[in-house]
Amino acid sequence: MKTAAKVYLSDIHFELNQWESELKFWEDEMKIFGRRLEEVVKRYTNNEIRAKIEHFQNQFFLHEEVIDKLKNEVKQHNKLLAGLAVQSVETVDYPYYEHHLDLRDRVDTQRKIYYELKTEYFEFLTKAL
Repeated sequence: MKTAAKVYLSDIHFELNQWESELKFWEDEMKIFGRRLEEVVKRYTNNEIRAKIEHFQNQFFLHEEVIDKLKNEVKQHNKLLAGLAVQSVETVDYPYYEHHLDLRDRVDTQRKIYYELKTEYFEFLTKAL
């Protein structure tokens, strides 16, 4: 069994709040990207452009699903953290922290995937508009 240095609830809480803000920001961006894509749809009938538009619509839908899942997991993680705080616990044991690390990895992975999609989307907009 691995052992870790003391991990304080306040540190985990800080990171969870940061993730919540980031996920909300991505969610808001997805809405903006979708509206911008609707503008492109109105301008082009070219099949190649339409295929790219459909690609982005699908990707945005998939990312919105992942964002919703992550938001729910962060919320559940925060509830567990609140339960520990009520018990006046200041630090967490390794199994709890291991779950936190797993969630951190998934948020980090989504961040990378999202950034790649965003980059691809802006490159498309630059060419299409």
